[in-house]
Amino acid sequence: MLTASLTFSPDFVVAPVRRRTFGSFVEHMGRCVYTGIYEPDHPTADEDGFRGDVLALTRELGATVVRYPGGNFVSGYRWEDGVGPRADRPVRRDLAWRSIETNEVGIDEFARWADRAGVELMYAVNLGTRGVTEALDVHEYMNHPGGTQLSDLRRKHGSPEPHGVRLICLGNELDGPWQTGHKTAHEYGRLAAETARALRQAEPDLELVACGSSHSGMPTFGLWESTVLELAYDQIDHISCHAYYEPLDGDVDSFLASAVDMDRFIDSVVATADAVGARLKNPKRIGVSFDEWNVWYQQRFHADPPTEWRTAPRLIEDTYTVTDAVVVGNLLISLLRHSDRVHVACQAQLVNVIAPIRSEPGGPAWRQTIFHPFALTSRLARGEVLQVRVDSPTQRTSRFGEVPVVDAVATHDAGETSLFVVNRHRTEAVSLEVPVGDVGVQEAWLLSDEDTSAVNTAAAPDRVVPRRITPAVVDGVLKVELPPVSWSALPLR
Repeated sequence: MLTASLTFSPDFVVAPVRRRTFGSFVEHMGRCVYTGIYEPDHPTADEDGFRGDVLALTRELGATVVRYPGGNFVSGYRWEDGVGPRADRPVRRDLAWRSIETNEVGIDEFARWADRAGVELMYAVNLGTRGVTEALDVHEYMNHPGGTQLSDLRRKHGSPEPHGVRLICLGNELDGPWQTGHKTAHEYGRLAAETARALRQAEPDLELVACGSSHSGMPTFGLWESTVLELAYDQIDHISCHAYYEPLDGDVDSFLASAVDMDRFIDSVVATADAVGARLKNPKRIGVSFDEWNVWYQQRFHADPPTEWRTAPRLIEDTYTVTDAVVVGNLLISLLRHSDRVHVACQAQLVNVIAPIRSEPGGPAWRQTIFHPFALTSRLARGEVLQVRVDSPTQRTSRFGEVPVVDAVATHDAGETSLFVVNRHRTEAVSLEVPVGDVGVQEAWLLSDEDTSAVNTAAAPDRVVPRRITPAVVDGVLKVELPPVSWSALPLR
């Protein structure tokens, strides 16, 4: 058996645990909205048509903020289509996902859903086919108290109080040639700066997120961030990162080390932002909004893209394995580790579309394997993120070179510490020792399975669940065995 150890101290703090780290994402894509969060004929549907079973699972997941309505969808979206009497709303083509959009759900409905789910609404404005005027209009509709045309229209539509949106994305992935309204870095940076400036005239304390690169493999990565920030540094608060991971060409070892790539991605964006700030002699520190991340089997999707115009087609409904769940748990470790600069993070997406929650029309909703590390981390990570020193054996990966077998992060709050640990090795267990002093181990959790390809389904929704374990504490040292391909949550008191 391999051996590893880790040490930490409440005296060495990275940053506060940011509750917005545990964000999610609802895009008008596939069945995320229709038959996902919204299905008026479902037995659990409320008066607004929202599924009660999905709402309950969203609360259990511990999502804190939800980005809406896209995603690629937003770059062709007309927000006006989704307000007012449903019978009067137009049906449109969605070019992003080659779908038919009925507009049954829009801003007012989603704001009510977010309130019931107990999540903050993070709104994305269309800077693909639209611009400053439309961003100001939707802001007036959402946030102005009343007495103007669009705020009074909101009140007429049944929302007398402002929706109070504070976090706004200035477009989505506009560096990507697949994006409707794709732009150069200079074109986008100018538009983002002008839109941000206008929005701040309307409401100075908004938090604004500029588009970073769609992923770190983009040919313009780095240069895009530098150019956009040169133009918009004073006006924005955060820059976005997006990343999806899958076992390319069957390379599971590299896949299990995906958090190494996320670490490097964040560090690169932060370094670029700080370099721009130094050139501009601006002491402000730009935050990172990692507002799209997850495991996504993109090779499957690109091999079978949608060809017909359909309403709520089944798109990228990946079924997740134990291995996928361990990777997701490790990505959460990476995000927490960077809490000094990652201020927002949104797992994409919430329901059905590469999601922790799955549902069937008229049928059940259930937790995918990736639901569990997210829900437990959101529940247990409190207070402050601590620096953790990991002494671990390494293994070689084709994509990332030598990587530690064990990765971990710790949080601390009022005498309670939570450790989150992964074993990335596919075949070897690890004996882990942690000096903890005079503490007790609360309900500890382990997610692993001899069949690392095991999944949860509608017929077997609890095939993969975390199981409780009781690690030993001997002479002030916590000892726990980490099975191969495993994620653990170890709360200490």
